Amino acid sequence: MQYLASLAIALVLLTACGNADTPEAAPPTENWQDLFNGQDLTGWTIKMSGRELGENYLNTFAVEDGMLRIKYAEYDSFRNEYGHIYYEQPYSNYRLRFEYRFTGEQTPGGATWNVRNSGVMLHSQSAASNEFDQDFPVSIELQLLGGLSNGEARTTGNVCTPGTAVMMGDTINYQHCISSSSRTYDGDRWVKAEAIVNGGESMHFLIEGDTVLSFQQPLVASLDMTQEVEAFGLSASWVEKNGQKLPTGYIALQAESHPIDFRNIQLLELR
Repeated sequence: MQYLASLAIALVLLTACGNADTPEAAPPTENWQDLFNGQDLTGWTIKMSGRELGENYLNTFAVEDGMLRIKYAEYDSFRNEYGHIYYEQPYSNYRLRFEYRFTGEQTPGGATWNVRNSGVMLHSQSAASNEFDQDFPVSIELQLLGGLSNGEARTTGNVCTPGTAVMMGDTINYQHCISSSSRTYDGDRWVKAEAIVNGGESMHFLIEGDTVLSFQQPLVASLDMTQEVEAFGLSASWVEKNGQKLPTGYIALQAESHPIDFRNIQLLELR
C-alpha cells in the first residue's frame, strides 16, 4: 500500500511539473489592414452628385496630417453636392474601426439636419454604379452625429437606410433612421467607432467600445421603392430588387456639408 501511495504522489508531481512547463497557446493574431494609408487617396474612388466619377469637386476630399478630411474651404455655398468616397473592394463579413471628429461650422447652404452630420456607408453599391445625379448610394449607413452643445441628447452610431431597411427582432423596420443608445459627443473631439458586419445576417455598431445598436438582415427594401428611387436619384432597376437581402458591398465615407475628419480606418476580415 505504501508503494502505491508513493507512486500516486509521484504521478501527481510529474503531472504538475508537466503542466507548469507546457507553454500556453498564443492568442490568434488579428490581421487588421489599413484601408487609408495616411498619405494619399490610393484605393479610394470619389463620386459626387452631379459630377463625373472620380472628380474631387473643390477638393472636398483631402489628406492632411495623416487624416482623410472632408472639407469645404473652397466652397462659397453648398448646393446639394452630396458626395462619397468609396474603398476599392467590397466586403461581406468584417469588423471596421475608425476614429472621426467634426470640426468648425457647417458650410452655408447646407440643410439644418446636416449640421455635424455624416456617416459611413456599409454594404454600399459601388461608386461606378451610381447615377450621375444620385445623392446617396443604396447602402446601410452607420450615421455619425455630433452634439450641438446645447444640452440636448444627440446619439451617434445610428443606422440610416437609403434604399434599404433592416430587421429589428423579427420585424422589418422601414424607419429611415433608427437611433442608437450612445451618449452625446459635443465639440471637436475624436470619437472611436466600430461596425461588426456579418454578411446579410446582422450588424452591430459600437461607440467608444460600447455596443449601441444591433439589427438583423439588411435588405434592399422600402414601403414604396418607386418613391425611394425618385427621392435619392436611384436607378429604376432597384425597384425589382425590393425585398432582397444585402449580404455584401462597398464601404464609403460621406460628405454632406459639415467638415469631418477620419483617421485610423482599419478592417479585419471575419472568416
